[in-house]
Amino acid sequence: MSNNNNPSKVYFTPLTMNSSLSERQESLSKILASFDFSNIIKFKDKVAVKTHVGDVNNTTHIAPEMIRIAVDKIKELKAKPFLTETSTLYAGPRSDAIGHINLAYEHGFTPKVTGAPFIMADGLFGNAEIEVEIPGILFNKVNIARDIVLADSMIMFSHPTGHILTGIGAAIKNLGMGLSSRKGKLQQHSSIKPYVNKSECTFCGECLKWCPVNAIIEIDSKAYIQNEICIGCGECLSICNFNAIKFNWGVQSDDIQRRIAEYALGVMQSKKGRSLFINVLTDMTKECDCMSIKQTPIIGDIGILASTDPVAIDQATLDLTKQENSRTLSEISYPALNANTQLEHAEKIGLGNREYNLIQL
Repeated sequence: MSNNNNPSKVYFTPLTMNSSLSERQESLSKILASFDFSNIIKFKDKVAVKTHVGDVNNTTHIAPEMIRIAVDKIKELKAKPFLTETSTLYAGPRSDAIGHINLAYEHGFTPKVTGAPFIMADGLFGNAEIEVEIPGILFNKVNIARDIVLADSMIMFSHPTGHILTGIGAAIKNLGMGLSSRKGKLQQHSSIKPYVNKSECTFCGECLKWCPVNAIIEIDSKAYIQNEICIGCGECLSICNFNAIKFNWGVQSDDIQRRIAEYALGVMQSKKGRSLFINVLTDMTKECDCMSIKQTPIIGDIGILASTDPVAIDQATLDLTKQENSRTLSEISYPALNANTQLEHAEKIGLGNREYNLIQL
């Protein structure tokens, strides 16, 4: 994790345009067999395997059978793997640990299929966190999911897609947004504190009970958040069963990309030299796997990338999608957004290098 003139290594196994699951498994096995894990995963390490289980109706996420390939490799190295994720900031089936794990099991991410237990890194409600100091430009402290910080090492699976806010969602976004706590997600997404939509509030009282600083009061039989007291922790967002807690999604794309990159740096403070990133360039869609709709891929399958550098692997992802389609995945999905912002800022703060050597296996 450095910002120097030495190109990072990115390993690549190509796939056919409409690759089968067996082809993908063989490709991933080839990469993992060629990789030197001696410094990344050590004896009896607790290894976090970060993936995305897809939202309701999503069918283009990385298959659990692919995750099994990595889990078996970790066990071969005499370490202890666990699948992990964090709760979403928005309301839905993945907004708490119970719903998220149930959906993961529905999509096949069970211990029987993957060979490892599924453990939410940010606890039951998304608020289990550790504040991490970083040498950032925007932040000097960030809130990272607790069990990611405590894990010894990590293998991160990312499924590159377009993204409505960042142009592309791949390793950097998976790190920064995907492994922050609820408070961290709120800090990345929002320029103001949460507020209550009165028309949807039933004044059940749950948000008052859970607010850690007593910032929520009752006015006219509705909950009201006092901005001068609110710390932006996101507790009320996760507790509200009526989707009455709202916040501002209107942060400019460049701003949120830089925030995500700094949170990614926060994750890597405890994972320097102990992480492997895998980008699976298959079934790539305009929207991310968080969308609760069935999507159609917008470009053909390209292959699988692996690197210890999250910046280099995302740069290679953009380059390969452009090589195959004349435009990058981001340019095809959201041409008005500049996905290079997250890579430029990530390199600037020392998360990794945009220069890389592509090693085809």
